[in-house]
Amino acid sequence: MNMLRRFVFCSALVAAALPATVSAQGAAGAFPAKPVTLISPTAAGGPIDTETRLYARKMNEYLGQVFILDYKVGAGITIGTSYVAKSAPDGYTLLVTNSSFTLFTALYKDLPFDPIRDFAPVSMMSQRITVLTTYPSFPARTFGDYIAMVKAKPGAINFGTTGAGTATHMAGAWMNTATNTNVTFVHYKGVAPVILDLVAERLQVAPVSLSIALPQIKAGRLRALAVMNNQRSNLLPGVMTIAEQGIPDYNYVNWMGFFAPGATPAPVVSKLSENFARAARAPDVVAAAEAEGNIQVGSTAAQFRQVIVEETARWKKLVADVGIKLEE
Repeated sequence: MNMLRRFVFCSALVAAALPATVSAQGAAGAFPAKPVTLISPTAAGGPIDTETRLYARKMNEYLGQVFILDYKVGAGITIGTSYVAKSAPDGYTLLVTNSSFTLFTALYKDLPFDPIRDFAPVSMMSQRITVLTTYPSFPARTFGDYIAMVKAKPGAINFGTTGAGTATHMAGAWMNTATNTNVTFVHYKGVAPVILDLVAERLQVAPVSLSIALPQIKAGRLRALAVMNNQRSNLLPGVMTIAEQGIPDYNYVNWMGFFAPGATPAPVVSKLSENFARAARAPDVVAAAEAEGNIQVGSTAAQFRQVIVEETARWKKLVADVGIKLEE
């Protein structure tokens, strides 16, 4: 009798679980049944905007639905990010953002969302090459020369960033801790004034995206001391990485990727991830990326989640160790 009861009970559990399983699989099979909105927390017209439109066209081609780019800008990209965190977890509202996403928990105490819990990473699409730049007559010719100068005169070198607590600020702080050096951070509102002051020799060094720096480098107005990613760029093959020039584990990556709300069904996330990765490998997308000095990735959801967890932990430790504050 006990055996019979156990059998009936287990059968009931299986039967109860089946509709949910079938429903999740069915949802993924039918998805998307309507347009998908891609929320950007940064202003229109930037590099993320251009790249996202390429992927949107590919996703329309692959999945037969329009992928619409919308903007919810402000509060250090937290407004758009919070909007997606609170959206229905059905795959129809996605966040498109960059590596600043992993800075949230290190810099903000009262976030309206948890970057790990409230988001399902879909795919890292690309990585942007960043170069440590200076003006042509700057005495240091290599990254090693630069570090020697900084050590000889602590605090004398002005290091430009795109704002206190931004990724470029973190990249510089990481460089300092790794080499036991000290620079004076000069925080700007965006990259344009950074370039202007570098060219005018009012600023000594700054990290700049290769796509922005390259025209200035080719024109002889700027010079690259090092590539900040851990692999060289085909557009600047003679410029070594920081990892090659003294900090073996240094790999500053400015990535771009997509996220869904945290409770989005796994089959829907997988379908999105597979097709975004396919878009990243499309020949025309790769060609456009290479022309800008970008590296196409198209990661799996699991690979992207691992990056998010590792970067979040790294920045939290750095901020705690160095004492970085947004009001600096």
